[in-house]
Amino acid sequence: MENGSLVISLDFELLWGVFDKVNWRDRKEYFQNTRKLIPDILQFFENYNIQCTWATVGMLFNKNWEEWNQNIPDNLPGYFNKNLSAYTFGKTIQIKETENLCFAPELVKRILETGNQELATHTYSHYYCREEGQNVDSFSSDIKTAIKMASNFGVDLHSLVFPRNQLNPDYLKICSNLGIKNVRSNPETWYWKDTENDSLQQKIFRTGDAYIGKKDKPYKFSEIDITNQLSVQPASRLLRPYSGKTFLDKLKMKRILDEMTYAARNAKIYHLWWHPHNFGNDPKKNLQDLELILKHFLKCRNKYGFQSLSMKGINNILTGA
Repeated sequence: MENGSLVISLDFELLWGVFDKVNWRDRKEYFQNTRKLIPDILQFFENYNIQCTWATVGMLFNKNWEEWNQNIPDNLPGYFNKNLSAYTFGKTIQIKETENLCFAPELVKRILETGNQELATHTYSHYYCREEGQNVDSFSSDIKTAIKMASNFGVDLHSLVFPRNQLNPDYLKICSNLGIKNVRSNPETWYWKDTENDSLQQKIFRTGDAYIGKKDKPYKFSEIDITNQLSVQPASRLLRPYSGKTFLDKLKMKRILDEMTYAARNAKIYHLWWHPHNFGNDPKKNLQDLELILKHFLKCRNKYGFQSLSMKGINNILTGA
């Protein structure tokens, strides 16, 4: 029987993940904090021997706006909602001041230089796979561009996380054909479905689920779906950022630690994810929460043989690689 496993995947986006929701001028400190804390996260992972999958928006691999302009694919997503296009947005903010919000090749290199880290893709342009107007051809072009950018860093991409969790089943074959072997899917609960059409009820239940409810998020290796020769690995829990509301923060952390213990005892997978920029408002407190989780991981490893695996590592076990 396989031991239980902690899987951590991070959606590394900087401004590309939220440009349609925020004013970048109001978020400069937030993203500067994010850039500073990523080396701290990597140091924690190294100290605690943690594998992690860094699902990275391909646009971050560019050095500057000049390089970004050179790497625009020929086939762009034709979203009906033009506000969703990273290309339309990018063409409006091309000044030196915004480059630290949009590009991070030195942080990509830092990830690659840290042991046990998997560099994966979050698509090239933070591509929305279930929005009206985009299609198979523009998605394929996007992933090919992400693959090209990663190859410039000597990396073959094996794992993908769909932006805003918009998993499109019709695109899994494309991923497989392009060498992607693993994708992250949503938790198997109704309020995580159809995230592009969020209802108020879904949002309320997702928020409440962070604090109370059944410990049903861990799952067995045998429950991972293999589709088109790739593994579809469900997320278990979003690590919500420190809120400053003491009771809720303690409840959130207790829930995560209890679920980790349950996964370790029962030889199940517990897949925790978040965005590095989620730590941007209070880096110190969020890093303290992360270290608490990693210390608990050590306890579970020593007592139950709990292991740390990346998405690629999970696939290696499934395929016997």
